[in-house]
This record gives sequence, C-alpha cells and structure tokens, in this order.
Amino acid sequence: MTKKRGLGRGLSALLEDPGTDITAHHPPAEPAAQRTAGNVAAIPVAQIEPNPFQPRTTFAPEALLELAQSIKELGIIQPVTVRKLGYDRYQLISGERRFRASQVAGLTEVPAYIRIANDEAMLEMALVENIQREELDAIEVAISFQRLLEEVNLTQEALSERVGKDRATVANYLRLLKLPPEIQLGLRQRQISMGHARALITIADPAKQAELYHRIVESQLSVRHVEELAREDKRPAARSNGGTKLSSTRHKDLGKQLSGMFGSRVTVKQADAGKGRIEISFRNDDDLERIKRLLESR
Repeated sequence: MTKKRGLGRGLSALLEDPGTDITAHHPPAEPAAQRTAGNVAAIPVAQIEPNPFQPRTTFAPEALLELAQSIKELGIIQPVTVRKLGYDRYQLISGERRFRASQVAGLTEVPAYIRIANDEAMLEMALVENIQREELDAIEVAISFQRLLEEVNLTQEALSERVGKDRATVANYLRLLKLPPEIQLGLRQRQISMGHARALITIADPAKQAELYHRIVESQLSVRHVEELAREDKRPAARSNGGTKLSSTRHKDLGKQLSGMFGSRVTVKQADAGKGRIEISFRNDDDLERIKRLLESR
C-alpha cells in the first residue's frame, strides 16, 4: 500500500512508523494496559503534560475557536503525538494546536500516537512538526532552525533534509536573526514581508537598516523598491573634489520635493563625477515669470 505523506518528509521519518496512515480514521481506543509505545490510544487530557520545547509562542484565539468547533463536530482526524513518561503520564511531542483546541472543545480524551523519545529527539520532533504543519512567522521558523542546529547538533545539510527545504532557503531564514530586534519584531508582526527583510539583510550598517525599515513601514515601499535601495547602498559612490553622487532614487525624491515647491516638474540630473543640474519645466511665459518670482522670494 502506498504511504500517504500527511506529516511531511521530516516528521514521518522521525516517527519511524512507515506503515502509519495518519489520514485514516484512528483505531478504537485501547485499554490503559495496552497504551504502549507504537500504539494509538485515547489518552485522558488530564494525563498529558504540555511540551516544554514548543517553538510556537502564540496561538490565535479565533483560529483555536474555529478548530475547537470543528473538533466538536467531526472529532480529531489526526491524532496528536505523545511520549510515555510513566504509568498514566504522557508528554506532548507534537499537535499542540489540536491539543489546545480539544481542551477548548471540552474533550476529556484525545487520540494519540504513543512514542518513547529522549529530550533531544522530542525537541527535534516538535520543531520539525511545527515548521511543516503550522504557519509560523518567519522569525519563529528561523529560531526553530537555529535550535535544531544548536540543540540537536544538526548540520545545515541535515537540517535542510529534515524540513524538506534547500540549503539556501534555510540559510536565508537563519540570516534573519542577524537583523536588529526592532526589525525582527516588525517581521513577526507582519509590518514587513520576508522579501523586505531579505533586502534589509544585505545592508551592512544596522543604522541604515533601521532607517530603511521605518521608510518601508511609513511609505509602504514595495519589495522591489527596497531591493533597489539596498543595491544602491552597496554601490560605491563616485567622488570628485569632495563631491558624492546621490542615488537615482534620491534624485527622484528630491525632484518630487522640488516639484511640490515650484508647482512644476523638476528633474535632478547628476554625472558620475558628482556635478549635475536641476531642470525646472514651465508651460508658458506666465508660468516662467511665476517660477522666477518664487526663486527671487527665496
């Protein structure tokens, strides 16, 4: 029989139970005496301890209520996974969201896969399961990757295999943790996207990162615009006689400001040597006189 891949590549391998079909209806509850490793059984909620390694730190109340309502109507389709601590004592390995929603729904028992795992294996299971099954924000994913590297002693290559992502993607997530805390918080709160953050990472100066971050939030800059600004920041400025060439984006910004001042289109042009000119457009003689008076008044 072909195995269904409901849990994803990483966790399925970790559970080491290739014959398990999680999408099928779980078997009838077994008596307490038969609640042994490798079985699926109905476990009293009161006997299950939370997972201390849970990487997800927030659960949306509305989403939990929706899942709880679904559980009331349909039951738990996919059992949670627990490890056996002792007689009638279990600890949650994965499925925290389903477990919490079951409590909200008022269930006294939940179907569970029973496993035996040491703390390191338990942490790995929890992290991989959450990365694959939950919509973590980018920073939570990055933190989970970092914990797998440091606490489970995985290499980046092994980590990419566990989570089913290429090494470049894993590396991009890990680089997010080098951003200033303010920007990481903005990413968690979804004030900026992963694309914005990846562009900000390429800027070496944290102060410039923060400055551009505020511009993104205030002006709702597109990812493409931010990428252009980041490239210009890395581009060496041409200097001549102490002059510094401004970026093309800065030229546009200055042009817009001056256009507002003169009520006419203003174009800022600058050569690589640093010298340049400002062009003010006018429609007719009267418009030219108006601009002349504005210049004289300043």
